[in-house]
Order: sequence, then structure tokens, then C-alpha cells
Amino acid sequence: MTFKPAKLLIALLVVAVPAFAQNVAVVNGKAIPTSRVEAVVKQVVAQGQQPDSPQLRELIKKDLIGREVMMQEAEKQGYGKKDDVKTAIENARQAIIINAMIADYVKKNPVSDADIKAEYDKFVAQAGDKEYHVRHILLGTEAEANDVIAKIKGGAKFEDLAKLSKDTGSAANGGDLDWASPSSFPPVFSQAFVALGKGQVTEKPVQTPNGFHVIKVDDIRPAKLPTLEEVKPQIAEALTQKKLQAYQEELVKKAKVQ
Repeated sequence: MTFKPAKLLIALLVVAVPAFAQNVAVVNGKAIPTSRVEAVVKQVVAQGQQPDSPQLRELIKKDLIGREVMMQEAEKQGYGKKDDVKTAIENARQAIIINAMIADYVKKNPVSDADIKAEYDKFVAQAGDKEYHVRHILLGTEAEANDVIAKIKGGAKFEDLAKLSKDTGSAANGGDLDWASPSSFPPVFSQAFVALGKGQVTEKPVQTPNGFHVIKVDDIRPAKLPTLEEVKPQIAEALTQKKLQAYQEELVKKAKVQ
């Protein structure tokens, strides 16, 4: 069977048009596929930068053409063969592949609402239901701390004696540590002040690695903790990171590392 010239031309056009439609441009024989434009459009729209439009697509097309021209020139000048460039490419390749796997892992192993609630309940239990307005005076020796306690019992003002504190950050403010929950302090420190009432001072110095503390409770109030809904995103992110860390550690244990 033979084609007449006109029919042969039509046949060639039918074959060529779909192939051309797959590319937005061909630069020095290198095709830029339409799928690359679609991927960039999807990303731009998803990030809320611009809505999809012919103008946006034209800008993306021009950018891709410009990048391809620059890429070809860089390859011609041998930049793709440089050791530091090859290392950077490998690092980027690893990051892209790992991030794709992580995204899939997180999708298949989501943090449940029950997990988030349990973590929130743990946080509430640790924080406690009270906040304390605390002052302290930090001394270098137990004898110095006992001397300060004796002076307070004798009528000296705590705020005045706080000028002797080694904690220069709070000394100028009368030893003020502001409002905080007990969980914000080392256990030995917080255990000492939660046993005090409003206006009371520790009977004995409290020793920590920093020295000897004389502690006063200015006031006590119900804790103002964030609600579950307020901190849910942060808890979910923290639990997701914990899952990923455990997953990585599991893979490292299974790997043969020499």
C-alpha cells in the first residue's frame, strides 16, 4: 500500500503533533516537558503565591527555558564534573529521596488524636495546677546562705539582701524569677518552694550545682495552661519527629555499619 504525497504529510502531522504537545519548548535539541510546567504551577498555586493563569504559565515557561540555557552552558564549561558540584548534587539527591520517603512514612503512620491527648495530659501533670512567683538569693557557701536566712528572720528585707546574689540576672530585681510552674526549675529547687506558702522563705539553704539558694514565694495562683487545641499542632509535630527519630534508629540498628 502506498501513500500519496498529501496523505503522507497528514500522517506525519498526526504523529508529530502529540509528541510536540508533550513539550513546552525544545532548547538546542533538549526538550522541556509540559509536565515540568504543570509541576511548578501546582507548587505555586498550592503555596498561595499566584492563581493559575496563562500569564503565570508563560512566566514559568520563560524561566524554564532560561534555566535550560544556563544549564547547557554550565555543562559545556564543565561545571557538572567539578567535585564540589558533584557532592552538592548527591546531597540534594539524597535529601529529595529521603524527604519523599519521610512524607510517605508520615502519611502511613500518622500521629493519632489519642497520642496527642496522652502527651498533653502528661504535660499538664508535669506542669501542675499552680504557678509560683518566686524570688531567690544565690550564695557560694551554705554558711553565707544561713547568714542571709538569719538576717531575713531578723527583719531584713529579702529584696535588699538579693543584691548579694551570685545570680546577677535577678540580683538587681530583688531576686525576682517571675511567675513559673515548678517544672520550669530543677526538681530540688521546685520541691523546696512548693512546700512554702505565700510570703514564706525557705528555712534551710537549697543546694544545686550552682550553689546555695534562699528562696521566697511571693504569690501563688492557678496555672494558666494552654488548651489542647492551642498546642495540638506543636504536640503533633513533636510526636511526628519522635516517630521519625525512632524509625531512623531502627534502620541504623539493622544496617551493617563498618
